[in-house]
Amino acid sequence: EKMSQQSEPFNYVRRWNEEREKRGWWHSFQLRDGRRIDGVCSLESLQDRIAQFPIPQDLTGQRVLDIGTWDGWFAFEMERRGAHVVAVDNWDNPRFREMHAMVNSRVEYRQIDMYDLTPDRVGRFDIVLFMGVLYHLKHPLLALERVCALTSGMAAVDSFILREEHRPGANLDARPIMEFYETTEFGGQTDNWVGPSLPCLLAFCRTAGFARAQLQSVIAYSACVACYRHWEAAAPDAPSGPELLGAFHSTDFGMNFLSSRDETVTAAVRCSDESLKIDDVKPEVGGYGVRPIYVGFKNRGEMEVAFKLPPGLTPGIHEVRFRLRNSGPGTARSVAVDMAEPDESARLISVADGTTWSPNQIDLGKGDSLAVWIEGLAPNADRNNVRLYLGEMRLAVTYVESPGAQGRQVNARVIEMDPGPVPAGETSVRLMDGPGLPVHVIH
Repeated sequence: EKMSQQSEPFNYVRRWNEEREKRGWWHSFQLRDGRRIDGVCSLESLQDRIAQFPIPQDLTGQRVLDIGTWDGWFAFEMERRGAHVVAVDNWDNPRFREMHAMVNSRVEYRQIDMYDLTPDRVGRFDIVLFMGVLYHLKHPLLALERVCALTSGMAAVDSFILREEHRPGANLDARPIMEFYETTEFGGQTDNWVGPSLPCLLAFCRTAGFARAQLQSVIAYSACVACYRHWEAAAPDAPSGPELLGAFHSTDFGMNFLSSRDETVTAAVRCSDESLKIDDVKPEVGGYGVRPIYVGFKNRGEMEVAFKLPPGLTPGIHEVRFRLRNSGPGTARSVAVDMAEPDESARLISVADGTTWSPNQIDLGKGDSLAVWIEGLAPNADRNNVRLYLGEMRLAVTYVESPGAQGRQVNARVIEMDPGPVPAGETSVRLMDGPGLPVHVIH
């Protein structure tokens, strides 16, 4: 028997499937009239699983999403607690509809593929239930990113994990690894794709964009992780957070980000405490916390932090702030998410040499910098989408002043490439295709 268990560690899945074929129901239910429906998962085990998570008994006024609802026990339990519930699965389960009618439920039931779940389609939810779904998916991290984007508060993630009994001697409790099941290796099912270790599951939850992934318990066949979008609330007397010197796109150094891409924010934070570790540094964007992927000190008194853009941000301008250990949030810098490029309504109001500050000229013998002041720049104007030209040459924008000033300063460099050197004498500087301002070029 022991040898059989080691060679076929997922035999219990086969037994469950055989039992489900006989019973018809996966979930068990206690009806109001006293009748009881006994599925493969006992009522007591379902109650125990949901009890692992810090979900209030009174959910009045809250929205809950149940992903992979199957027969619907978790969805109907959330409805019983007063929540407005949306239940989704990738197939139309007649057992769900049968129970929905039997309990006179108002749960909204929809058939949507996991990877098509977006805030635009279903909205955002105070609580998302992701119970027993992760290991059924070929793209588990992408799925958790979808879950994170839908969550405004907490996601309850319950998943199968690999343990010592499955792979004796593999030191699974300390290794963030995952098995992949190409065909029917996991209990004979072709829709069981992955088996993460516990460290891997927790790392997935953090990497997906949740600020905190708190292990609640490891029960008979799964691990229960409460995933939060926000950092813990700061104490009323907590010190203020650090000064944020800058926050920009890690590749193009601008302020614009696309939520459809896997993009990283790089930030410079005024900080001299080099004892800080990665778990002490708490970025947030638009109020959503996100764990850093890098924390380091390259200059004295300045900390460099890299982190992924949190999923689910709405289009627009969002403030980036930092907390350190138990501090409150510090000063803010802005980033733009999913915003269109600025239009051409802005206009130049003045121009000067960026080295000598002489108006309406640039002395290329003393420097290659030009400073201009622009009225009407869009809030998401940055070094990549502000296009300045000196004559026919496009300038390399190096700095765009933050929004606030009526005439924002933009600095640019003259890099003499195509269409050739800038000739001495009179020319003009222009923004996009707008009117130009006269500039005298000196060599």
